Amino acid sequence: MNRIDSSDPGETSICATEEAETESKSMQNTTLDARFNMVTSAGDNAMNGCPTPKIQKVIFWLRDRKDFKKYFEPRVVSLGPIHHGMPKYQLGEKYKLVLAYDFIKSSSKGIRELYSKIEEKIKELRECYEVEVTKDYNDESLAWFLFLDGCAVLQYIYCATHKKFKDLNIKMDFVVFGQQDIILLENQLPYRFLKWLMSFSEKKKELEDSINIYLPNQESLHSQEKPEELWISMDGEPIHLLDLRRTTLLGKPQPVSDIFQTRQEFKELQPYLKLQGLKRVGIHLKPSRKSCLRNISFAKFLYGRLYLPPITVDDTTKSKFLNLIAYEMCPNFQNDYGVTSYICFLDELIDEAKDVMDLRRAGILYHFLSSDEEVAQLFNDISKDLAANPEIYIDVKSQIHKHFLNKFHRLTFQFMHDHFSAPWTMITFFLNFSTCSKYSTDNFRRQVVMTSIC
Repeated sequence: MNRIDSSDPGETSICATEEAETESKSMQNTTLDARFNMVTSAGDNAMNGCPTPKIQKVIFWLRDRKDFKKYFEPRVVSLGPIHHGMPKYQLGEKYKLVLAYDFIKSSSKGIRELYSKIEEKIKELRECYEVEVTKDYNDESLAWFLFLDGCAVLQYIYCATHKKFKDLNIKMDFVVFGQQDIILLENQLPYRFLKWLMSFSEKKKELEDSINIYLPNQESLHSQEKPEELWISMDGEPIHLLDLRRTTLLGKPQPVSDIFQTRQEFKELQPYLKLQGLKRVGIHLKPSRKSCLRNISFAKFLYGRLYLPPITVDDTTKSKFLNLIAYEMCPNFQNDYGVTSYICFLDELIDEAKDVMDLRRAGILYHFLSSDEEVAQLFNDISKDLAANPEIYIDVKSQIHKHFLNKFHRLTFQFMHDHFSAPWTMITFFLNFSTCSKYSTDNFRRQVVMTSIC
């Protein structure tokens, strides 16, 4: 005998509605639990920090900058997954094959065996990148082009330091633009991967030395240091070549001592951080002995002296600093914003072409651009909408502030600046002073003679 449901349609509808509401509440609870877990995880991650920053795209608010592609995208060669496969880099792919072949020739293993060693570590290599930039590549594809790119980069640097490009018939325009492409944020390869490749080469030591020479040599054109002195021993392994370049550029962190007690103290200093303002209170510019960006200092004698590291500005400067700044802005990179703060400090000094001219005359800034105005505009453009670390250079700013507060220094050098800023006015003053002194002396002698006669 079949069971007959005695419930009417209305009761069935009510039951279904109740079940749907129960399921909906369950889903809401599940969603809330997921949200609670998301908050907890975010807190844990913030406390623990990210042990190693991932290789990723330039952060979104820098991507809105004018001429973004010019300064952040490769010109001749793509490295890694972000720009891989784009048609405009086909010539670069051909040169990469040539460089990779030259690298593999000096390897202790054949191409198949060397590739298999890298393929074994592809899971670890994938972890070096943000998921978003590798998700479209399977392990085999990713392993192959990373293998090719890594061999090519190491051989490029070796050829650059040993002047071997002619032997491979590689054109100079590729060499020049490739130099810039290697240190773009979106073109980075994991440094540990490069170390693995070097470990299989018969010229491992030469390759390591090439890297240690190549990056500092890009910065030391007018420094008093030898290239090897620019190498900074790091606490641990660099993340990639851009990270290594940043460490080499910045040098060792400087201790922080004096801090402005009030905002008013800092606001009073602002007009005198401009280069012309520094000159008015008797602060002269001098080049630092070392070229590390953190090597900014202040010394006080009769005149104040602001020491700044020598810097060379050319067509690659803007791209170089923007990519270093973009790296410091990566969400998972815990750092002190050293490069960003240096650029902001320099921008505080430079307002116009006259400031650039003063830096040139002091032996601090060398440039290959068309004019001093262009250099001033370059630093104004780079520093747009940047936030510096307020603790960096605070000791220097504090000493400048104290020098400014010294009333004797301020009035003396303000008088000198106002009345003797031009060389001819100083000469005229001393000529008049000498004439007056001679007249007074002669007049005194005549009076003495007349008195004796009387």
